[in-house]
Amino acid sequence: MPAEKKSLMTRFLNGVETVGNKLPDPVTLFILLALITVLLSAVFGAMGVEAVHPGTQKTIRVINLFSLDGFRQMWSKAVSNFSTFAPLAMVLVCVIGAGCAEKSGFLAAFMQKMLGNASKAFVTFVIIFIGINGNVAGDAAFVVLPPVAAVIFLGMGRHPLLGIFCAYASVAAGFSANLLLGMTDSLAYGFTEAAARMIDPEYLASPAINYYFLCASCVVLSIAGTYITEKIMAPRFAGADLSKYELDEDLTRLTPEKNRAVNKALLAALATIVVIVLLCIGDHPVLGDPETGSIMANSSPFMQGIILLVTIILFVPGCVYGFAVGKYKNDKDLFADISLAFKDISSYIVLCFFCAQFTNYFAWSNLGAILAIKGAAFLQSMNFTGMPLIVGLVIVACIVNIFIGSASAKWAILAPVMVPMMMLLGYDPALTQAAYRIGDSITNPISPLFTYFPLVLGYVKRYEKDTGFGTIVANMLPYSITFFIIWVCLLGIWVIFDLPLGPGGYIHM
Repeated sequence: MPAEKKSLMTRFLNGVETVGNKLPDPVTLFILLALITVLLSAVFGAMGVEAVHPGTQKTIRVINLFSLDGFRQMWSKAVSNFSTFAPLAMVLVCVIGAGCAEKSGFLAAFMQKMLGNASKAFVTFVIIFIGINGNVAGDAAFVVLPPVAAVIFLGMGRHPLLGIFCAYASVAAGFSANLLLGMTDSLAYGFTEAAARMIDPEYLASPAINYYFLCASCVVLSIAGTYITEKIMAPRFAGADLSKYELDEDLTRLTPEKNRAVNKALLAALATIVVIVLLCIGDHPVLGDPETGSIMANSSPFMQGIILLVTIILFVPGCVYGFAVGKYKNDKDLFADISLAFKDISSYIVLCFFCAQFTNYFAWSNLGAILAIKGAAFLQSMNFTGMPLIVGLVIVACIVNIFIGSASAKWAILAPVMVPMMMLLGYDPALTQAAYRIGDSITNPISPLFTYFPLVLGYVKRYEKDTGFGTIVANMLPYSITFFIIWVCLLGIWVIFDLPLGPGGYIHM
């Protein structure tokens, strides 16, 4: 019976991959999606489709981009759409550090030293656990972890795509779970508090209102992700010829010389971290918020420069290792390797141009915002109570998340509807926020509109040039579906036993 189920799952995923890969090239697809968005804006604009923003009480109408003004905007903003596309600059900066660490051989040697004798399942668990907690560093984990995981898996004699997929799924689908409070918690709570005060003007809690639940989620999802990777995903890549990926002794054997070089690189990394820590301590640290002194505030140089921090922490040991092992003789060798790393993501840069146009067209037209408002209103009209209502909240957040990438934009729209509605039914804002954060995470990996979807596609193409959307979606579905079931069930346990979701966060008012 288990073999039959496994066979059925494999056939289903292979079918999704085959159908998905018959779609046009991703660049062509984003061009088509941009054109469709323009046409839909014209149709719905002519129909007068509109909605009232629950937060601002302003009427939002579909903007017709198939017009003279729309054409002028699309024409004049094409370059700025690309240059301000959020992931682009982040990725380019990260490539300096990650490229140096990878091309020098440091990552492969470090992972071999740390995890050389560990079981495959344990390594998978570590990668997924790090990925789920990666949201503490903002979006940096999307950029760094998938290519690193590919190198680790390849070094263990496993398919690099398996490493990319489990890393990306953990970072994207588990984005809201974490053991440490970060930007995501503060961002979500800000909108939750404002919405709660529509019912209770004196409502006051903290960004930690979901902390206990998210800590438990982190552990449970890490175990679930490991099981999916080893039992469902790994068999799909079993028996593949890895020789074409240049699997050599640099990835499989840690020589004494390399071991000494790794030790020097780790000392350099430790020194770098010490310097950064010194810049973060004191009443008004250098990297703290100029007004409050907090390093965790969204406005602090520390949080705003988290990508630079990650880049430096990767660049320094990569550079030291390269010179220590003799790969680099001078600075020209070093920057030649970094240039090669940029060459590896050239297709992603091209893709970003067209993806940026589409995402901006979708935002300008107000189609996404109106869809979110209508979805929340529909849920409110269903008159659900108890777990059906909570599951409904998760599903609405899931659907909206496919069309609106920005977490702040989604919750700014949904919170003023969902939070007061749940409060009037006797549920604490913390529960509503928890349900939203589940939905805000689990559809990330399967959404082509997700900001980092083109990036992971670029990483995959480095190893398999003929892959397309179908490959990504097919390999992400097991994670999204399983995470949805397990995460909702976990929240159900919290509701049934009336457990606190975090400090100041409860199930009922």
